[in-house]
Amino acid sequence: MPVKTYIDAINDALDYEMERDPSVFLIGEDIGSFGGAFKATKGLYQKFGKDRVIDTPIAEAGIVGVAIGASFFGYRPVAEMQFSDFITNAFNQLVTIAATTAYRWNMSVPIVVRCPSGAGISGGPFHSRNPEVWFAHQPGLKVVCPGTPEDAKGLLISAIRDNSPVLYFEHKRLYRSLKSEVPDGEYTVPIGKAKVAREGDDLSIITYGGTLPLATEVAEEFSSKGKANIEVIDIRSLAPLDEEAILLSVRKTNRALILHEDNLTAGFGAELSALITEKAFEFLDAPVKRLASFDSPVPFAPSLEREVLPSKKMLRRTVEELLDY
Repeated sequence: MPVKTYIDAINDALDYEMERDPSVFLIGEDIGSFGGAFKATKGLYQKFGKDRVIDTPIAEAGIVGVAIGASFFGYRPVAEMQFSDFITNAFNQLVTIAATTAYRWNMSVPIVVRCPSGAGISGGPFHSRNPEVWFAHQPGLKVVCPGTPEDAKGLLISAIRDNSPVLYFEHKRLYRSLKSEVPDGEYTVPIGKAKVAREGDDLSIITYGGTLPLATEVAEEFSSKGKANIEVIDIRSLAPLDEEAILLSVRKTNRALILHEDNLTAGFGAELSALITEKAFEFLDAPVKRLASFDSPVPFAPSLEREVLPSKKMLRRTVEELLDY
């Protein structure tokens, strides 16, 4: 299998689905001849033309609104938010219209909204948000957060083929920092199915997206030093959520640490903590712990940004607290 970066895996998925299905088209800001702000759509305008790779004004509500309307006529649009932060401008279209259409009209809305998200690139408070939990809260929407190149391809193809509106959060820091083998051609990953990224029996780290590499790296450190054998669960999909995989892991290891980059208060880690407390309490040998970003807008200055985000040092300390409890 070829080795691809995270961003190239996204491009590969878009290319494959556009080639396979003429109803798939792309819509967003600067995605045409420019190839997108991060080059996720590089080469697709030249291959498929302006009618299937559509440049738009800076108008997120319009982009998503057009995508919803086109889906009513048999198309499968993939809309790009240049930065996930600006999805706030399309919030009404997504939670009021797209999420409820199946309930109101018994009509599918097969759209994907790609959301470059996350911090760690000194993007400041307007370009660093992780807003996935807003949409996981809304019935009718699906939310996926791939943390590896192979999942970036597999989940995107599955999202495009899904008949529900899917929010696809791709972490910007992973774009070119991750490389792995990615299958050519047909490759899907089921939405709603978690993955055991690393097996262990002393503690479960439950994570997704941009913090998956951090979790696996720290877990390997503890293993190499003979301190603990840590299991890492990559939930991959927030809505629907693979509760069974999470509970199975916690019931085995008896300790749970939830890690995500979104800020702590009312983040998705709170939902995971409630799930574990309600359904696996009698298996716990220690309180459920959460590690997330500080409750603050993400600073622009790199030194301040590092203080806000979860770090190796913070994760090591939290793991040790749980193991010593």
